[in-house]
Order: sequence, then structure tokens, then C-alpha cells
Amino acid sequence: MTMAYVPGLAGIPATESAISYIDGQEGILSYRGYNIAELAEHSSFEETALLLLTGDLPSEDALNSFSSRLADNRRVKYNIRELMMCLPATTHPMNMLQTVVASLASFYPSTDYNFKLKDEDVNGYIKDVSEKILAHMGTLVAMWEHLRNGYDPIPPRKDLSYAGNILYMLNGNDPDPDWERLLDACLILHAEHTINASTFTAIVTGSTLANPCAVVSAAIGSLSGPLHGAANEKVLAMLEEVGRPENARHYIEQRLLNKEVIWGMGHREYKTKDPRAVILQKLIEKHVISKGGKLSRLFETAIAVEDVCKELLGHKGVYPNVDFYSGILYKEMGFHPASFTSIFAIARAAGWLAHWREQLTNNKIYRPTQVYVGDFDRQYVPCNQR
Repeated sequence: MTMAYVPGLAGIPATESAISYIDGQEGILSYRGYNIAELAEHSSFEETALLLLTGDLPSEDALNSFSSRLADNRRVKYNIRELMMCLPATTHPMNMLQTVVASLASFYPSTDYNFKLKDEDVNGYIKDVSEKILAHMGTLVAMWEHLRNGYDPIPPRKDLSYAGNILYMLNGNDPDPDWERLLDACLILHAEHTINASTFTAIVTGSTLANPCAVVSAAIGSLSGPLHGAANEKVLAMLEEVGRPENARHYIEQRLLNKEVIWGMGHREYKTKDPRAVILQKLIEKHVISKGGKLSRLFETAIAVEDVCKELLGHKGVYPNVDFYSGILYKEMGFHPASFTSIFAIARAAGWLAHWREQLTNNKIYRPTQVYVGDFDRQYVPCNQR
């Protein structure tokens, strides 16, 4: 009997999970049963990360303890910085992050997992190593913004929130409270999204009992592709090409005519507007109003592009996804476009580590099959007779 081949495993359940849920028809995303809109409005990245890792909203004491441990682990060893300084200045932030996160297993030998440990020791190990990796992610991305431009990085601070510390390390100034809250919300919105390509990469790698640094590094590599996390860079470049709101219709019509990708539009899971994009758009508008200013040209252009796409593609269920607006926010915060996807990776590390932990609770190594379409019974011919 010939097995059916499903490209991209579309719609094929690969695991059972209690971490997040998507209703693509209604535009709903929840983490551990909590609607993402509520978390983005009321929670913090630290609290959301702990929710993803443990399954429940923490007590105040537990959250404060977790946040303190993340802050204590922000510093990196000097030889990690030396490794980063050896990379070419042209190295893309995602390539840097994948390389350096993989190297953490060498600099922190405790990340090499001993699966002969007792169960209670395993849980403690998972907690400790997850916190160390998560704490380092923000520091590494912020450090690279300076190192790749030839400057010494700004040391992290323990007295700031996760988002606030990233902004501080970016420019050395106390973070603007509004920008800090916006970045915090962005991290929450990007922290988890069921079994996407990078998360699937993480659980497949984790199923081999590879060390968690390798698990996260593999996931970073998957996220770096333009069909996954790198789309937010493409969105910004596209909006710059459009130039002004009045150019949106002609630009989009030409791309559709040439069968070119419209970056930031459409999602495999959603048949309506990505709920994360809805939240981000509202946050941007609220921020602009609070500052008493006008919308930026990029944001105005993005709204115009969305309106045209809704008219031309809405009947196909193609609407903005989270990448459509996140890049605009990051640019306004002062991040270089090349860093956009690495900010995504900082947040998504919480989800990857949660899935890694879940995978280990009932582990079975992944070994899918294939539909063979090659030849049979071919005879070897010596080289001099071919």
C-alpha cells in the first residue's frame, strides 16, 4: 500500500502539547489556556516565560525569584565575548546567535545533560539550564549590536527588567518606560506559537537527547529562514520600497502580477488577521497617541498596504501576520533591521525550552518515514565503461 505524502507535514499531528493553542478560523492564540491579548496587556515577559516553562502563573515570590535568577545570569564569560569578537563584523546576528548559543555547552559544561540522573535532579537541571540560556539570549543580541560595529558592549544591569536591560544595553541610557513596555509586549507575543518550523526543529533535536544548547541553536537556525522568522526584515525593506502610502496600491498590484511574495501577509495557521498583529497595531497606535505625535511614515505606509491587501487578498484569508508590524516597532526603538529576527529568537527561546522540557517527559526519538520515488534494480557499471 502506497503511503500518502503530505508536503511540509501540513495538518499532520507530530506531538501532543499543553503549551499553546491556535484557532486559525477565529484568530485566537493562547498560552497554557491564557489568551495572548490578556498576557500582552497585563503580564511581563518574565512571567509569561515562567508560565510557558512550568504550566501555571507563578506566585509573586516565585516570579521575583525567577526574575532575579535571570538577572544574575545576564553576564557572559569573557571568553564568550572573545569568541564573538573573532567573528567577521559582517556576520548576521542570527548566525552569531546560533554559533554562540551552541558554544555555551563548552563554556558551561553543566549544560551537557546526564540522563542517568534521578528524576528530581533532572527537573532541577532543566530549570537551571533553561534560565541560563534564556538569560544569555538578550545579552548576546545586545552585545553583538556593538561588537559588529567595532565597539565594546555595554555591560548588563541587574536592576532592570528583561526588556529594559536589552534597551539599556543597546544605547547605554535608562530605557524609556513606553518603549520598555512595548518591547516587553513584543517578547510576550513572540514567545510561543505551537509546532512551527523552529519549534519542531527543537523537539526533534531534543528527542535525540542532545544538550539544550544544541536544541536552541538548531531552532535558531530554523528561525533564520525568510519563510519563518526573517520575514520581519523583509517587511521593512518592502515598506521602504513602497515609500509612501499613496504608492501602496500600484506596488502591491505589481507584486501580485509578478507573483512575488508580499512579506508579512498570510499565515499557515490563520484565516483571519493574526491576533498578534492586531495587538501590535493597537500598541503602536496607543504609543503614538500617548506621545502626542503623528504616525511614522512607515506605519502609515503599512496601514495603506494592509488596506490594499485586505481588498485584493482578504477573500483568500490572507491578512497581516505578526511580522508585518513588529519590524516597524524595532526600527523605532533603534534596532538595526538585521537584528529583528534575533529579537524574535530571544522571545521564542522561552517556547523552545518549554517544548524541550515537555518532550523529555515522554521522549521518543523522531524517525518519520518517506515515500520512495527513486529507481530500483540498477546495475553498477565500472567507471571506465560508462
